[in-house]
Amino acid sequence: MSSVPVTTWSLEQTSPADLLPAAAPDGDVRIVRAEVPSPEFSRFLYASVGGDIQWTDRLGWTYAQWQEYLERPGVETWVAYDRGTPAGFVELDPQDEGVVEIVYFGLIPAFRGRRIGGHLLAYGTARAWDLAERWPGRTPTKRVWLHTCSKDGDFAMDNYQRRGFKLFDTKVELEPDLATPGPWPGAYPA
Repeated sequence: MSSVPVTTWSLEQTSPADLLPAAAPDGDVRIVRAEVPSPEFSRFLYASVGGDIQWTDRLGWTYAQWQEYLERPGVETWVAYDRGTPAGFVELDPQDEGVVEIVYFGLIPAFRGRRIGGHLLAYGTARAWDLAERWPGRTPTKRVWLHTCSKDGDFAMDNYQRRGFKLFDTKVELEPDLATPGPWPGAYPA
């Protein structure tokens, strides 16, 4: 199997004041927390958003693995809806000492380019900063971080930086050159 070099950039905010807002998109776009852990829904979001950019690490997860992850205290999924249809999501994972990682963020391909992404990222980042308010006993957030890579969309890095994230690490690694899985096999051209 052939390999390709993939660059991964890690970015962070160290204060809520770092967050830069985004203009709200036109139309009826709402962002709602998925409060009931649902492996089916989370897998749908993951596969639908990441299918054309080779998100593969969770495709092999069992129902029980999804359930266990989603039931961890503080894990949150915030979903953007465009006129009632899921358009994308942001997933927050609290870590030790007041750190919150934006583990996944993105839009379903049909909703990209409509100014929803900046709005969803800003909203999700704000929820990372106030996560402890919804989870008694959690340490207040002191740092929000995420990573993006050269496989992500053309505007990913720009969106993160426009929301106030600062680069703190860069790595280049060889990864298997996999076919784009789509939300189901064959959904997107390779």
